[in-house]
Amino acid sequence: MQKNDQKYSLIMDIGKTHVKIHVLDQGYNSVFSKHISNKVVTTGAFPSADVVSIWEFFKTSIQQASANYLIESLSITTHGATAALIDRNVADDQALVLPVLDYEYEAVFNDCAEYEQARPEFTTTYSPSLPAGLNLGRQLFWLHKNYAEKFDQVTDILMYPQYWAWRFTGHLSSEITSLGCHTDLWDIEQNQLSVLVDRLNCRSKFPPLKPAWHCCGTIKTELAKELGLPENCNFYNGLHDSNASFLRYRLTQGSQPFTVVSTGTWTICMASQVELSNLDPTKDMLANIDALETPIACARFMGGREFAAICAQTSCSVSDAFTQADLQAVIDNNVYALPNFAGGSGPFGDATARFIGDVQNYNGVAVATLYTALLVDYQLSQLNAQGDIYIEGAFLKNPLLCGLLAQLRPEQKVYLSMDDTGTVAGTAALTNWGAVELQVNTGTSSALTLENIDSYRLSWIELISAKC
Repeated sequence: MQKNDQKYSLIMDIGKTHVKIHVLDQGYNSVFSKHISNKVVTTGAFPSADVVSIWEFFKTSIQQASANYLIESLSITTHGATAALIDRNVADDQALVLPVLDYEYEAVFNDCAEYEQARPEFTTTYSPSLPAGLNLGRQLFWLHKNYAEKFDQVTDILMYPQYWAWRFTGHLSSEITSLGCHTDLWDIEQNQLSVLVDRLNCRSKFPPLKPAWHCCGTIKTELAKELGLPENCNFYNGLHDSNASFLRYRLTQGSQPFTVVSTGTWTICMASQVELSNLDPTKDMLANIDALETPIACARFMGGREFAAICAQTSCSVSDAFTQADLQAVIDNNVYALPNFAGGSGPFGDATARFIGDVQNYNGVAVATLYTALLVDYQLSQLNAQGDIYIEGAFLKNPLLCGLLAQLRPEQKVYLSMDDTGTVAGTAALTNWGAVELQVNTGTSSALTLENIDSYRLSWIELISAKC
């Protein structure tokens, strides 16, 4: 392929399940992509992110992309609940003072009973107490307690996107969407780092706050040469992945209320113009902060993981075919999947997963689809979400699930993102901030016509409530 003069952006996307790169043209269309599985390193003192493999993947993929595309800018989006603790005075590949802790490591929660006394009140951070290491503050507390000497060696605590920005440019900064993502580290009421930071005596370890679209500078000279990037290739600060999805709608919907359902390993319902007083910390409801520094009312559960777990327990694959008739059969025969299939997340995180009825006689993907749609509907009602609903991510591969949600919520229109790289496109907007001409291409989801869905929903909630 002959490289032309058109300029492109390259976006890196670290999800909990996959790591991807996309090359986007000036219309935010993906013209080149690669991905690998995101694996946890299980050797060492505790499970950690495989930053060595991710770095090698980034370098190899960028080299391949830059051979055919003139890449003028890079940025990154990552999952939340992750930070890198570095010593800036050490060589980049040796700078991690401690491995990047995997947020699913349950010992972080089990070994930190005293953390509940140290963490700020929900009404200041709007960050609920979450399992494992999903509260980043809990991770830092645990590391400080168990690795005090090494913790003292840390010069900088970097949110995960900004760690990679530092690897590419040497620039140090913090960014609000990752810092304000159920971390316990950000006081929304006071719009500053929370008291937990002072209790850990690490306020000076957080670099200055910069916006997601902040230019961190050009790629390091030798690295740019190695990767085949132009000398003036800039790297932009980056942001949390669900906020990247949300940003596209924040920039295009004007003053209208709307809700984004961002789906993948996590399903996160993000509702604009909802009072934070609606949030119930016992229901996995919280406030994230968007790229424009506005708190967003959110509700979450591990939708992708729960869907896969239900399929596994019903002896089917997530990609198996099913029809509306399969959904109707599950309803007609009073077959139910009841939470929780992902250990601690979602509004019924403490419940024990179970099935009602002889589930093996029915299509397992249909069972998983009903469960997932009902849980999204429940969380949207808990939020009192208003306006149009926009679905992003993995759910788009399941049009019957989207149509079921449209039937469950007839008072709201349900739209489907036509961009299979919505998170990536939102991140790419950072590379052209101030001159962004962003459009969101959507299609309408037609509501299904299942019979007795309302009574089935009511029975599902009653069964959960009886068990809880």
